[in-house]
Amino acid sequence: MALLTIQNLSLGYDSHTFLENLNFSVNAGEYLCIVGENGSGKTTLMKTLLQLQEPISGRILVGDGLKSNEIGYLPQQTVVQKDFPASVREIVLSGCQGRCGLRPFYNREEKQLAEDNMERMGIASLSGRCYRELSGGQQQRVLLARALCATRKVLLLDEPVSGLDPKVTAEMYDLISKLNQEGITIIMISHDISAAIRYASHVLHIGTNIFYGARDEYVKSDVGSFFLREQEGGDSK
Repeated sequence: MALLTIQNLSLGYDSHTFLENLNFSVNAGEYLCIVGENGSGKTTLMKTLLQLQEPISGRILVGDGLKSNEIGYLPQQTVVQKDFPASVREIVLSGCQGRCGLRPFYNREEKQLAEDNMERMGIASLSGRCYRELSGGQQQRVLLARALCATRKVLLLDEPVSGLDPKVTAEMYDLISKLNQEGITIIMISHDISAAIRYASHVLHIGTNIFYGARDEYVKSDVGSFFLREQEGGDSK
């Protein structure tokens, strides 16, 4: 069953539309990778899916019992966020805020959820450490644990390996893939198309040309094969 159904979605700012009539759906358990040229609107699309930004037109339908506050989100990190002076436990626990409603404190169940997700991400031993003292890979694991506190169904990830070295990047991709295998639906923005086709079940390519379909179909498509050649050519320089 579709968790999200996007119908005739158009995105833009003021009177400028840069993405029109977008249609796709995301079913439970899928791994959708969103790729495309720089400036094509990938992050804007992600914010629109999170209801942080209004579309110019079109609809986003939520199904399978998913609520808007049950979507875990890992945004691109800014320099300010990387230097945030809070403990790992405090940051992970803040992912439970959507569960609290008007209650101004975390209950025992939410605190246990935070502990479980720190264990799940392999950062339980870092719970008392200051976030800004951690490595980039450790910080991303903290933010992933935080996002998991908000959802048991779907994670939206915006360039989750940006700025990480190759070893940590591979570890992060493996971690995300494992979460998907455990039943969490993944929607991930990536500039790395070769990684997208390695891990994703489906690909949404936006830009001058739009493609949505299964990974194997994307590889065989004109837009997919072109961008894969372009990226491989750029990586070999």
